[in-house]
Amino acid sequence: MYAVISPQDIQLPPGTVVRIPGTWHDYCQLRDSRGDGSIPRIKYRNGEILLMSPLLHHGREASILGDIVEVLLDSKTRNYEAFTPITMEIPQEGGIEPD
Repeated sequence: MYAVISPQDIQLPPGTVVRIPGTWHDYCQLRDSRGDGSIPRIKYRNGEILLMSPLLHHGREASILGDIVEVLLDSKTRNYEAFTPITMEIPQEGGIEPD
């Protein structure tokens, strides 16, 4: 599979990392082109856009960690809500999707 990056579509093979120069507007277009998807991960800082397509084991490890936290919260009868993915932004300065 080849990497495809355009304002309308992003397709990256698992394990791919791409760094490209870009503006905040470019970042927002790429982020929005994914719709409700969370892949690829997109980061913006200082005129640079970083795209990363995680490997399959990355999602498994995150899922296991989430399951552990869920069990701990349930054992303490704590109320909680899960919100994934989440994008944190400081408009015009930076945006990141933490794991």
